[in-house]
Amino acid sequence: IIITATIVLYLGAMVFVGVYFGKKGSGASSDDFYLGGRKMGPIVTAMSAEASDMSSYLLMGLPGLAYWTGLADAGWTCIGLALGTYLNFLITSRRLRRYSIAVDAFTVPDFFSKRYHEGRHKTLMMLSSLIIIIFFSVYAAQCLSTCGKLFANLFGLSYQSMMIVAAAFVLIYTFLGGFLAESASDFMQAVVMVTVLVLILIMSVGAAGGLSAAIQHAEGIDGFFSLVQSAAPSATEVDVFGAAKPYGVLSIVSCLAWGLGYFGMPQVLLRFMGIRSE
Repeated sequence: IIITATIVLYLGAMVFVGVYFGKKGSGASSDDFYLGGRKMGPIVTAMSAEASDMSSYLLMGLPGLAYWTGLADAGWTCIGLALGTYLNFLITSRRLRRYSIAVDAFTVPDFFSKRYHEGRHKTLMMLSSLIIIIFFSVYAAQCLSTCGKLFANLFGLSYQSMMIVAAAFVLIYTFLGGFLAESASDFMQAVVMVTVLVLILIMSVGAAGGLSAAIQHAEGIDGFFSLVQSAAPSATEVDVFGAAKPYGVLSIVSCLAWGLGYFGMPQVLLRFMGIRSE
């Protein structure tokens, strides 16, 4: 009952955010709907940008990977993500906001088209739009897939039906409130994610017998704390590990390359375009 009530309250809060910002932006221009009138504050911009990217993989995928194989996979991925995030804010954000205002663009494809003075054929606009549609259909599907798995496991409900319910709520609050609703809801989710990650760390370490006991247990797993080796868990037995596997240069570079994605993520770039001050 508590879990159900929590989820219902959360989904209700998302719809309320959409209705609130829908009224706030009623009668506004396309620029207001897509970029919130470029009035986003720095904290909401930063946290909503990260939450819009670091969704289910941060809460479920990456911790599960670290728990399963140790530090190497998750560690190099985190380093790549941190570098990508920092360099994107450092190099891209100010320039993109300045240029998007100069050319009066409020979407990423629109920016490319106007920035490079496209003519009648709009090749850059079509190409960037196709890239977003194709790749982010998969990305969005992954997020909705996580919702379906969560609800199906919690309540024994249909996986496909729960994905449809999740998609419906996202569409409702986004269409009602536009960019402001999406950013506000992402900010709320960022607060929830940070809180949950910290609480789970504290509670799980406590349940394991304290920090020293948890570290001692992990040290007993071959390669668990190594950045050049990966732990090798058994596929059939719980808490049974074999000899560590080497973690090569190609694997390290592949994990670091996650950070390159930030320079092209439209949901992050739109935050740069919508912030109130460069």
